[in-house]
Amino acid sequence: MIELTEKNNTPVRMHFNYLAGNTFMTSIEQIKAARESALSLTQNGAPQATSNQFFGVGPITDMTLNEVDARQLRFEFDAWIEENYPKLDDKGNRIGSFTTAEIGRGMHRGYPADKVLNDMMREIHRYFGFPKSNSMAVGLGGGHSGFTAAALHLMTANDPSQIVFVDTPKPESAEGKAGGFFRQSWGTQLTELQRYATNGDESRIIFAEGEGAIPSASFLLEKGVKLFFGVGHETTGATTYTEQEIRNLLEWVDANPEEHHAVIDATSLLGAMPWAQELVDGVLAKCNMFMPFQKAIGGISGYFIVSLTKPALARINANQKDPSWAIPRQLKIAVPRDAKAPLSSEKTTDLGPIYDAEKDQMLGGIINTFSTLAFAETTFAVLRNERMIGDVYTLNARSKANRDLVNQWIENNDLFELGVSNSDSRGAAVTLLKVTDKDITDADVHNRIIVKSKQMLGYEGITHTDGAHEKGLDVARYVNAFPGSPGDYRAWIGGIRPAQDITALLDNIQYCYLRAKNAVLEEILAEKGESFESAVSASGAADVRVDDADRAYKVLIADLVGMVFNADGEADCSEVAAYIKSQGGEFHFGSVSEAGDLEKGKVHFFYQPSLSREDELLAETGEGQYDAVIAAATFFPAESKFELGGVRIGAGTGNMGSASWGGGNGEGGVAPLMNTPSFNSRATAQAAMKALLKVLPDLQVSAMHDRVVAGDFDTGKNLAEFPTTKLEGKKLAVVGYGNIGREVAKLGAAFGMNVSVYARPAHQKWIESEGFTYAASIVEAAQGADVLSPHTGLGAFNADTGKFANSDIINADVFSAMNQGAVLVNYDRGEVVDIEALDAALASGQIRYAAIDADLFKNPETGELSGPMVPYRNIYEKHVGKMELLPHAAADTEHVSRVEGAKQAVDQILSVIKYRKVVNLKGDLPAGYTDGGAKTVNGVGKVNSSSVANLSDEQIKQLADSATQLAAFWGAINATQDADKRAALVAEYTEMMVLNSNIYGTLLAQNGLQGPFGN
Repeated sequence: MIELTEKNNTPVRMHFNYLAGNTFMTSIEQIKAARESALSLTQNGAPQATSNQFFGVGPITDMTLNEVDARQLRFEFDAWIEENYPKLDDKGNRIGSFTTAEIGRGMHRGYPADKVLNDMMREIHRYFGFPKSNSMAVGLGGGHSGFTAAALHLMTANDPSQIVFVDTPKPESAEGKAGGFFRQSWGTQLTELQRYATNGDESRIIFAEGEGAIPSASFLLEKGVKLFFGVGHETTGATTYTEQEIRNLLEWVDANPEEHHAVIDATSLLGAMPWAQELVDGVLAKCNMFMPFQKAIGGISGYFIVSLTKPALARINANQKDPSWAIPRQLKIAVPRDAKAPLSSEKTTDLGPIYDAEKDQMLGGIINTFSTLAFAETTFAVLRNERMIGDVYTLNARSKANRDLVNQWIENNDLFELGVSNSDSRGAAVTLLKVTDKDITDADVHNRIIVKSKQMLGYEGITHTDGAHEKGLDVARYVNAFPGSPGDYRAWIGGIRPAQDITALLDNIQYCYLRAKNAVLEEILAEKGESFESAVSASGAADVRVDDADRAYKVLIADLVGMVFNADGEADCSEVAAYIKSQGGEFHFGSVSEAGDLEKGKVHFFYQPSLSREDELLAETGEGQYDAVIAAATFFPAESKFELGGVRIGAGTGNMGSASWGGGNGEGGVAPLMNTPSFNSRATAQAAMKALLKVLPDLQVSAMHDRVVAGDFDTGKNLAEFPTTKLEGKKLAVVGYGNIGREVAKLGAAFGMNVSVYARPAHQKWIESEGFTYAASIVEAAQGADVLSPHTGLGAFNADTGKFANSDIINADVFSAMNQGAVLVNYDRGEVVDIEALDAALASGQIRYAAIDADLFKNPETGELSGPMVPYRNIYEKHVGKMELLPHAAADTEHVSRVEGAKQAVDQILSVIKYRKVVNLKGDLPAGYTDGGAKTVNGVGKVNSSSVANLSDEQIKQLADSATQLAAFWGAINATQDADKRAALVAEYTEMMVLNSNIYGTLLAQNGLQGPFGN
């Protein structure tokens, strides 16, 4: 129901289905207001997701974050099995390992099954802090079976002095009925045992007045209680005992430790005891605790364990001498001492399915066939949790901290309250939340909202009345409260979970409740014929335009954007011009000063590829005539101004010297600096290899050609006159691991060269992952090299020295480290080589050949030459025949690369102008802009997340299938140490492995999924 307020302020409660007339209109307004409020509170979108969405599986989970993490954990478990459960021959020699497959399909007796069981019992006993004097029984079933086993063995109908206290209300009392069957089942079973036993007496059982309350020690002593059952604190109600209640219990046990036995349900207590450490230790040492370990510890099979004190074991053995009832075989923890006389011989726990911690020995086994693999999983989980979290005291402290976090969150939130009102009694393993929404007072509407909210918390999502689907967040599955419990949501919050997950859970519950409330109110409004705007926001909404429709934006294109000639013999820029038009821009030849009035609301590109000298560049750009610039090789002085940024077609940005973005590194300024890495990377790398192949292999091709043409060659006689060596096996040193450097390294490896790469240490793992050798310095990379190829770019400019950071890094020390007669291919920047050192190395023969590709500029009026090629020309006359000099042609003459790079540069400029989003940022991100990430050519440069996101479902399936086959093959080979069996596997499956390896590698290469990673 909705609470309506009429003019006299008298509250009126009316059901939605019966609203009519004037009251109807008032109610509609209130419904809309409630809906608007819910929308307003969720307008910023969903909160941070939980790292693990399973909050209904127990206080201790594996806490895997996602499907990849879970599958990796499975592989980790497989490896752990193989490490810990060896196969031994009759001499005790290790000859292999048991695998998960073998253990899963093996028997439950003998080795390794017996060891698996013993290991599990030891690690549970040890980790949770049970004293070695206490033993631990194990058997079939879950928590109720553990309770039943404890009750059948510790309670007796034949001793009138044994008074039993149960911390739950008497079954079928008013308080008991309120809890339903589940809550009454504990007391019911104890009652029935006494009721139907020959010497039973129900009056020996004392029930509590409420759930989970431990009375004072004096009360228990006064009543003569000898057996206490603590089952009223439970996961269903999210309660635990207070410290005072635990003190009461321990005081009662200590009053007569030989005869006072406490049985505690530890399902939601192990690792979630929010009490002082001495109390935790006391409970573990002095109480008998049962739990279903698939919940409390993390395994998956249905077995219980019960920790038992020595006095409890003595009580069990005494009861078996005068049994009150038959105990089902699968629950027996006391078995015949004489196996041949199962009826008449003494029953004892000495032989039962009990772990003796003092001996580290499992006494007896489980009669039922158990899942050995599940037991192993439990051991693995306990050890892993200990490694992740720490000891059990740390786990308890984290559980308490999570409980405190829930308390604090609730105190600051008016929409919820906790199901357990007493903060000291709130469980540290489970929390119970209920909604207290003042807008919703009708129970049916409330329940509808809760149901839909759980669909949002899960994966189902909500379909609104207009058909729009709101995707489920999948942040909290199975957070259902038990029927009759005071709450709407119930979730396990134990100490395994990080604190941020608890906050995320609560924030998401609130968010999903409000989204569900909105959906339900929409349904009610629709039933009344009301219309409203859909509340479902379009996912993946387009970027918001920020450009000015009353402004004409101006962009300078300062280099060629086409490298082939048209019919008029001019460099053809038509592809880029057409692309600009297709994107809504305008393409102009010449200067903006000659353009006249420009259409507003558009981006105008002005093509002036002939600009080169500083004076003409400043005349065109020094007053901020253009908003942005696209350039390739042209060097822009610091005084050139571009308010909205610049893009360099290519990787390096050393030529982009404008102070608008802080110079060539983009460090500072008001505008963003960008590049288009990877478009000319392969062209440059291939040109560098072409230069190398002219001299290595050093086959005298021209001389042989001339002799063949002249008919002056006999293959059988004259080939011996032309000895040569192949590239394969020679060492290539690559300096820099950017896009071009990596492509050169790949080409060298394709020729069989041994490739050494110098780069920053962060690149080491990626360099080595591709089969190259990492070098920590340039000299180390050059040591023993036959070829050196630098690809670092200029680096930052140092105003004090007037040099770039990478000037002269290829120096005399580098040349001296190389093999005599080595080759230098510098298709990077001319300045990176120390010219004097190169001159000396060429003169001595240390360097036999140098191929250089660097900028050269000529003053049209004076003919004066400038640029980094000039120093090489100055030494050329001394080394004719040993040098090849090109005018920075490798990266700037390939048509397709230049066109595609220019198109991307156009896109990047449009993104900056329209959305202030920067793609391929170089340097600092200026205020007011957002980082749009990186975009490169497929397969060149770094792999990023979009490389995978863009795969088709079929490609993903092919990769998954082939990877699965490869993992199966290599996992099996690794696990099989028997030489004959391994050989048999190799013979049978190698063809499959090679085929899938080829498929997998090809798919990775085709989709650009090889190389270093970087978002």
